[in-house]
Amino acid sequence: MSQPQLQTKALPEDAPVLDIAKFKATPLQTDPYDYIMVPGFVVKEAFDPIIQDYPAITKGGSFALGSLTYGPAFSKLVEALESEEFRKAVEEKFSVDLTGKPTIVTVRGYCRRKDGKIHTDTESKIISLLLYMNPSWESQGGRLRLLRSNKIDDVAAEVPPTAGTLLVFRRSDHSWHGHTSHEGMRKVVQLNWVTDKKFVEYNEKRHGWSSFFKRLNPFEKYEG
Repeated sequence: MSQPQLQTKALPEDAPVLDIAKFKATPLQTDPYDYIMVPGFVVKEAFDPIIQDYPAITKGGSFALGSLTYGPAFSKLVEALESEEFRKAVEEKFSVDLTGKPTIVTVRGYCRRKDGKIHTDTESKIISLLLYMNPSWESQGGRLRLLRSNKIDDVAAEVPPTAGTLLVFRRSDHSWHGHTSHEGMRKVVQLNWVTDKKFVEYNEKRHGWSSFFKRLNPFEKYEG
C-alpha cells in the first residue's frame, strides 16, 4: 500500500470501522439480481477520520491503491474490507466460496459527466462491492441504479452514494447498473473478488498507466 499521509483526527487502533453485524442482519435481495445494500456500514465514529485520510483525487476515473497517498484510517478501512471476517460474511450471504480468490481495490474521488455508463461488469468479476464515502448528496445525478435491463429508466433500486452506504452484488450477464450524469466530487471505494491473479495483474497495469497519463496530461480525459 501507499505510504500514509498525516491525519487530523486519530482513530483508535482497536476501534472497528465496519458494522459487519448490520451486514449479516440485512437480507439479500434478488430483484433484479442478487445484491445487498447496507446504509451506515461504516461505523459512525470512524467516518470522519476515514474521510480525512481519503486519497485526494481531483480527476475522473478509477485509481489503483498503489498510485495513491492516504492516511492510516483509510488504510484500516481497506484492511477491514479485505479481512477474512468480512469475506466469510459475504460468502455466507451470497452462498459463494471466495476462498483464495484474489481481490482488486480501486478508488474514485471525482465523477465526470460521461461516467456512469450502463454495464454488467466483466466476467472475471465474481462479487462486486461499492462503498460510498460522501458526507451528503444533494444531486439527483450520480445515484447508482440497479437496472432490469440496459435502459437507465428501468430501475429496480437506487443507491444513494452517502455516508458509508455499501452495495455488494453478484456479477452476472444481467447485472445491469449505471447512473445519470453528474460532475463533481463522488467518493467511492470499489472492491472486486475476481476469478484469478491474471486479472489482478492486468487491472493493476491498466489503472497504473491510466494514473500515469492523467498526471502527464491533466486536461486529457481517460475512461477508468
